[in-house]
Amino acid sequence: MTQQISQVFVIALAILSFGLSTSVFANNQATQNAPLRQANTQTTNSTTNNASAPSEATARANLNKTIEQAVAKRSADMQKRLTQLETANQTALAQNQELQLKNDNLTVQVQVLQSERSAQMFLYGAVTLGLGVIIGVILYNFMSTRRRRF
Repeated sequence: MTQQISQVFVIALAILSFGLSTSVFANNQATQNAPLRQANTQTTNSTTNNASAPSEATARANLNKTIEQAVAKRSADMQKRLTQLETANQTALAQNQELQLKNDNLTVQVQVLQSERSAQMFLYGAVTLGLGVIIGVILYNFMSTRRRRF
């Protein structure tokens, strides 16, 4: 924001210096054309200088007013943009918090499902082992009784 304000002031100074350089250029042109106008008396030169001084002052005043208006307008625009950015930032922060809560809830759900799955696999292993032992005992008894008959 301060960079934008400094840019506005640089532009204003450039405009002001351009205005001053054009008035200096006009004065230089008037002094260069002075030998050609030697027919005129010095009184007309003094009245010309007096006349150009107020017009130059009014031009500077108008330029200053224009610059101040431009700065005020730019400042008002930046205030609007700042307000919009702050509201957008607050909205984004609220959404960020909401999404983080959802992420935490999903993380907990994943951990619960993983622990349930491991418990389920443990039970499947235990049941399989138990059935294997039972089938092994039945087959052993069946084979041993068959050998006794022969």
